Order: sequence, then structure tokens, then C-alpha cells
Amino acid sequence: MTELATTARPYARAAFATAGAASQLAEWSAFLSRAAAVVRDPQALPLIGNPRVSVSELVDFLLQIATDGKPSAEQAAQQRNFLQLLADNRRLKLLPEIAAQFELLRSEAEHIADVDVISARELTDEQAKRLQAVLERRLGLAVRLHPQVDKSLVGGAIVRFGDFVVDGSLRGRIERLGAAMSAA
Repeated sequence: MTELATTARPYARAAFATAGAASQLAEWSAFLSRAAAVVRDPQALPLIGNPRVSVSELVDFLLQIATDGKPSAEQAAQQRNFLQLLADNRRLKLLPEIAAQFELLRSEAEHIADVDVISARELTDEQAKRLQAVLERRLGLAVRLHPQVDKSLVGGAIVRFGDFVVDGSLRGRIERLGAAMSAA
């Protein structure tokens, strides 16, 4: 996993620099997300590295699916060159990791914290608003919550932003209590 991230990092940074210079972060974000989805698709995956499919055919295929609407000629050329570079270096399978790292760079540049909230039950609108306000004060960033439900938590929630993790789940408390009791 670390090796994938390390290999994908320079490509994500290059895409981010290109998108940032053209003020097209949102467009590149959507482009990379769609390209990553194609690469993860079990039907498209066998095409990558297949000797019967030329690199240019593969790049055309990915570009056709990954570009939404009619990008400008310059943007289309940049995206084609990016996919061509990945294909030439046999790095197309890295697109999901590249897209994820691009999103991290974008969030950082836009001063937005993408926070995962895993709770035993779905958060109400009021709970989500209060949690978002508290996190914005704590992190000093605008917060975008990504709620998930995990019934195995029994109660409470786990809040995750990068290395910042708060485990307020009932399951986590029980596990910590059990560890403290066995250590005593």
C-alpha cells in the first residue's frame, strides 16, 4: 500500500499542478475520478496491459469515458498527455490512488477537511451540523462530513481526519476497558 502511494504521488502532484495552473481543479477531479472508476471496473481491467490493445487505443478509450461533456482543446490535450504518460510507464492501474491523492491535495489547497464519521446509527441533520461546527473550530478548516453507518459500533461514533482519530464508540470503549482490565 505504501509503495502504491509512493509511486502514485508524483503523478498526482503533476496532475494537481497542471489543473491548478489552469484553474481547473474541479474538472480534473471529476476526470481522475471517472478514469479511476474505469480502471477499477472488472470488465475494463483486462484491457490494461493486454498486448492486443494498443496503448493509443487504451488511452482513447479512457479519455472518452473519463472526459465529461466537451473539455476545451487545451484541457483535452493535457488529459490525453497525462493518460499517455501513465500508459507509457505502465502506471494506469495507479489511477485510483492518483485520484485519491489528488483529492487530498485539492482539499488542502481549498482549506477543506474531509472527515469520515462512522456511527452506529445515521446522524440527524442537527447532530451533523453540531459535529461539523465543533470540528471546524477544532481543525480551523471548513469541514465536509462523510457519514457512514456501522451497526457493530453498538453506540457512539468514530471521527477520522487523516491522523486525527476520535473513537467515541461503545465498542471502542469496551475494547479499551477490556485491555485495561487484562493489563491490571
